[in-house]
Amino acid sequence: MNDDVRNIVLGVVATAVSGGFGWFTRTYLWRRALRRKQAFFGLPTGSDCLFVVNRQMGGTESSLHRNDAFALLEISSLIKDCGATVRIVTHEARQGFGERAEFCVGGPASNSRTVAHLHSMLPGVRVDVSTEAGPDRGSIAVGGETYRWEPGLVEYVLLARLTSGQGSRPVFLLSGQTANSNQAAARYLARHHEKLARAHRGASFCLLLKVVNSDAYGPDVTELVADVTAAARTPAAAAASPR
Repeated sequence: MNDDVRNIVLGVVATAVSGGFGWFTRTYLWRRALRRKQAFFGLPTGSDCLFVVNRQMGGTESSLHRNDAFALLEISSLIKDCGATVRIVTHEARQGFGERAEFCVGGPASNSRTVAHLHSMLPGVRVDVSTEAGPDRGSIAVGGETYRWEPGLVEYVLLARLTSGQGSRPVFLLSGQTANSNQAAARYLARHHEKLARAHRGASFCLLLKVVNSDAYGPDVTELVADVTAAARTPAAAAASPR
């Protein structure tokens, strides 16, 4: 074997080894990222989860706002990536939580299951569900602050990951002042789940998000206002009492 042939053979072998190592590395990193995503969402391969739909405010019990339907699509892609399946149920479903992952969409005015989750796991949150026109209609109060809805300009939404104990599957709560803000929370979750997983490491959290100028930008421009986990999980009466 002359030098030219040997150099060609060595080059082919080096290319094959390099390509195989690159493929192995990419596969390892992809599988690690998938395992982290599955752990964060509580969606191991082959599992199923619940998507709890609300009713359109002012509509019939079976009506669903198109932005809430878009929120379902945003979340469905995450569920599919994890190799899980989704079962859609109405907000009147009567069942516990923790056995399977759950995505609950809609504020307490349109979703009775949201009411239960706020009462049980986020007792420090108060949402004005009055139907009378006024500045506090739909407002979210938490941590001594009140966040008011300004139609077309400012909308707020709570995005929470809640667990009832070690080993339980999480509930993701997307409780917005409007259907548009519900979709914004779903989009924020889809875009930032890796960052949220690193920041909270499997623990419960509750974030307050602000949707800016929704008349012009829809659900696309969303800002993180604050992490209100501690205040939201502290009963309002206890938070207000003197220390």
